[in-house]
Amino acid sequence: MRIVLVGPPGAGKGTQAAFLAKNLSIPHISTGDLFRANISQGTELGKQAKAYMDAGNLVPDEVTIGMAKDRMSQPDAVNGFLLDGFPRNVGQAEALDGMLKGEGVALDAVLDLEVPEDEVVKRIAGRRVCRNNSAHVFHVAYTPPKTEGVCDECGGELYQRDDDSEGTVRKRLEVYHTQTEPIIDYYRAQGLVVTISALGKVGDVTARAMEALEGDKAA
Repeated sequence: MRIVLVGPPGAGKGTQAAFLAKNLSIPHISTGDLFRANISQGTELGKQAKAYMDAGNLVPDEVTIGMAKDRMSQPDAVNGFLLDGFPRNVGQAEALDGMLKGEGVALDAVLDLEVPEDEVVKRIAGRRVCRNNSAHVFHVAYTPPKTEGVCDECGGELYQRDDDSEGTVRKRLEVYHTQTEPIIDYYRAQGLVVTISALGKVGDVTARAMEALEGDKAA
């Protein structure tokens, strides 16, 4: 299957993408991984992206599109893939359509993870990270530490990252609504959108997504 995963920040796209890709035996292709791989490998596209990023500028669509095109041409993606973070806007969606059409294939589904805005803010703004080890992550409501402000794993101080503050989260949501949400309407016009609730336990959301995708495939 060829799937695009969309949803607001805090919807759990990365977590769900990993599980779904494994269940469907297709590669999980995320924008973040594409950037890191190209920059670390010193590819021409990576050098271009790094130059923009170092200057504090957004990476142009053509660079992101080029990275995605190269990754989708790899052998493990020939029979399908799950895109996470790409396309990010309608221009990228149109470019993706053109790429796939050129290969004689098309998307099977666009999975839209739906989460109320207040829940997104609660999920992200409630995160606390250990200063000693960023892999130690807690949540004030869902996975609180035994002692407030102290990491259960190493005793380090827990803090809220600047990009997890409520103000920053709401700005990220504004960007999502303005730039990325329109691709849902773009794909809905093609009959590709499958919307599911991303509330509840991770395993339940994965099962819901698999059921929706299999039902869409059968249809």
